Amino acid sequence: MNYISTRNTEIKVSSSKAILEGQAPDGGLYVPDNLDTIKLDYHDVIKHDFKGMAKVIWNTFFPDYGKDVIDELVERSYSNKFSNKKITPITGVGNDFVLELYYGPTAAFKDIALSALPNLLTKAREMNSFTDEILILTATSGDTGSAALHGFSDVPGTSIIVFYPDGGVSETQRLQMVTASGANACACAIKGNFDDAQSGVKKLFNDIPKPAKGVALSSANSINIGRLVPQIVYYFSAYKQLLETESIKDGSKVNFIVPTGNFGDIMAGYFALQMGLPVNKLICASNSNDVLTEFFETGHYDRKRTFHKTTSPSMDILVSSNLERLLHYICGAEHTAEYMKALAENGEYQITTDELAKLKSVFIGISATDTQASEAIGSVYKNRNYLMDTHTAIAWSCLEKFKDKAWAYSENDEDAEYTNVVLATASPYKFCQSVLTSIGAEPAFSDQANMVKCQELTGVPIPAGLADIFSKEIRHTDVIPTSDMAEYVVDYAKSIGV
Repeated sequence: MNYISTRNTEIKVSSSKAILEGQAPDGGLYVPDNLDTIKLDYHDVIKHDFKGMAKVIWNTFFPDYGKDVIDELVERSYSNKFSNKKITPITGVGNDFVLELYYGPTAAFKDIALSALPNLLTKAREMNSFTDEILILTATSGDTGSAALHGFSDVPGTSIIVFYPDGGVSETQRLQMVTASGANACACAIKGNFDDAQSGVKKLFNDIPKPAKGVALSSANSINIGRLVPQIVYYFSAYKQLLETESIKDGSKVNFIVPTGNFGDIMAGYFALQMGLPVNKLICASNSNDVLTEFFETGHYDRKRTFHKTTSPSMDILVSSNLERLLHYICGAEHTAEYMKALAENGEYQITTDELAKLKSVFIGISATDTQASEAIGSVYKNRNYLMDTHTAIAWSCLEKFKDKAWAYSENDEDAEYTNVVLATASPYKFCQSVLTSIGAEPAFSDQANMVKCQELTGVPIPAGLADIFSKEIRHTDVIPTSDMAEYVVDYAKSIGV
C-alpha cells in the first residue's frame, strides 16, 4: 500500500514516511491510495480484545512496519495507560448507547491516538534512517494539546510545540497544557482562534519544513495519518461490545453520532465503514459553528461566517482539515485540489450534485446550540442518571433531533430505527462549570472547586489525570500574535538543533 496526497496522486510514499512527514509537500493530506486494500471481514477484527483489534487494523494500514513491530508498538501504546480495562467501554443510556473515549491520561478521546503516534513516529524515524530532531507542531482547540504534550513528553529524538487560542479553551484544558512537564515540550497561546492556529501551523509546514539545522517538522494533529488510524479501532470495539451484550444481531448496521469540528474522529468512522464494519449512517454533530452541517445539507462549504465561542470549545472550528480526506475519495484528487484552492483564496467552494449525493448516502449533518446541549446534559442526568460533557451533549442533542424528525435529515425514514451510538469525547470534569449549570447546580468560584462539587453531587469520580493539575507548576506562559508563529518556531528550533 502506498500513501498519496489528497491533491496529487503522483505524490506517493510509504506509510512510515507519511507518518514521519505528517503532511504532503503540496499541502495535501496523506491517504491510502486504494480503499480496496483495507477491506477486511469485520469478524476477523472483532474476535480480538482492543489491543488485538488495534494490531489487525494497524497492520492493514501500516504494512511496511511489519507485523512483529506493529504488535510491539500496540502493546507499548496501550498497556497500563487507561483506567478502564476495555479502554473504550460502551454504556447503555435509555435505548441508545454511549461510547466512552475518555479513560486515558488526559481524559479525552485524543489519548487513544496520541498514546500511539509517538511510538509510530519514533519507529518511522528509525526505519527511514532519519537523523534530524523531529519538532512536532500542533494546533489545538483544547484536547489535542494536552494529549500530545503528554504523549510526546521526553520521547527521544522529538520536541513539541503546541499552539492554542488564548481564551479559547476551558481553564482545565489550559492548565493541562501550561503545566506540561516534559523537557522537550512547549505550549504557547496565540492571539486568535483555533483556525488561526491551524492555518498558521499548516503554513509553517510549507514555508519552513526545516526551521533549523538538524531539525525537521512533523505534526501530531489529525492531519497526520498516524493520528487518525488508531481512532478506527474504537468503532470496531463498539460493535463488538454491542454484540457481546446482545444489543444487536450480527450484521446489523449501526448509526454513529460524532461530535466533531476538525472531522478526524468521524473520518476514522468512514475508514471503519470502508473496511467492512456494518455502519448505516455517520451523523456529523456540530455546535453553533455549523459549517459542516450546511456542507452536508447543500454541498456548499463557506468559512466566511461569524465565529462563535461556545461551551464545546474543542469544536469551535470553521476550517475542517480532515474533510479533505473525504473529498479525495468522493470527488477525486483533481477536484479536491480545486476545492482547497478555492477555500484558501475565496473562503468557500461548492461540490457537484453527484458528489453531494455520494456524501449523503453515508453522512448526515446536524447542529445544536449551547442551550440545547445544556438541556441535554440536564435531562439525561435527571432521567437516566448519566453525566456527559458539553461536546457529547452536542451529539446527544443532534441524535434527539434526528430521532424526532428523521425525515428532515434523511431520505430514508428508517435510518432513525437503527441502533445509535454517541461518541463521548471527553470527561465531564474537563468542562465542570457548564456541566454544573446544566444539572441545576450553582458553579463554585474555581475549576478546582467545581470538580469537587461535581463529584460530591453526582458521585462520578474525578479522573486521576485531572485531580492534580491545580497543584502543578505553571511552566509555559508565552502568548504571541499569530504573525509571530514562524519566528517563535525558528527560535525554538535553533535552541534544539545542531
